[in-house]
Amino acid sequence: MHFEEYGDTSAPLLMFLHGGGVSGWMWDKQVQHFTNYHCIVPDLPEQGKSGNTENFSIKRSAEMLLALIEAKAQNKQVIVIGFSLGAQIAVQMVSMKSHMIDYAIVNSALVRPMPFSKSFISLSVKCTYPLINIKSFSKLQAKTLYVDQDYFEQYYRDSAAMKCETLVRILQENMAFHIPEQFHKAESKILITVGEKEKGIMKKSAADLVNNNPNCKGVILPNIGHGVSLAKPDFFNRMVEGWIKEEKLPEGKVIS
Repeated sequence: MHFEEYGDTSAPLLMFLHGGGVSGWMWDKQVQHFTNYHCIVPDLPEQGKSGNTENFSIKRSAEMLLALIEAKAQNKQVIVIGFSLGAQIAVQMVSMKSHMIDYAIVNSALVRPMPFSKSFISLSVKCTYPLINIKSFSKLQAKTLYVDQDYFEQYYRDSAAMKCETLVRILQENMAFHIPEQFHKAESKILITVGEKEKGIMKKSAADLVNNNPNCKGVILPNIGHGVSLAKPDFFNRMVEGWIKEEKLPEGKVIS
């Protein structure tokens, strides 16, 4: 798995996990801000610069990232931040080895499996896959993720490079994911966030996570959809700092 390192390697470790269809570049504004941390930004399997690695799965990705933390952390404080697909992986990671992760921020994680999703994903992707190379279609997709003009070409390259079977795997993993059995035992301090403008199933997923572990706190972030770190990077960076330093909740409706 390809990853990049930034910042102060003697400082606490801050790992950023990107969403599906993008790669580590989505965290550029965070890397530029958190120079006083040891930032690690992987490209998940079959995505970005990890395009030729083994087949993607949430569990296998979690295992690989935990091994990376073990190699790099060296008894330092560890914070894991995930968005969407990366947020699901963060949930899997704290469920497997929460003693390795001090703080986690789980942004927009789907944990309610969608019935019959596996059967229709393959067919629907094969029908729509040719659109992936059409820039006008990619611009519509990018807009939903708050990918601005500065990053559109990178987004388009990532999208165009993704194989059909990879996209099927990622979507099947994403839509079948559920709260792992051991999540309720995780001892990490976990912040769950979801955008106010996101779909109802995403808000219900956030509530499920909060209610499944006493160490979880959750907030619905106002006036935002799916992609707060790209849409409002300054707000997101302050939110991260507040949670790490004071376990302070961001502005928004508290999930109970």
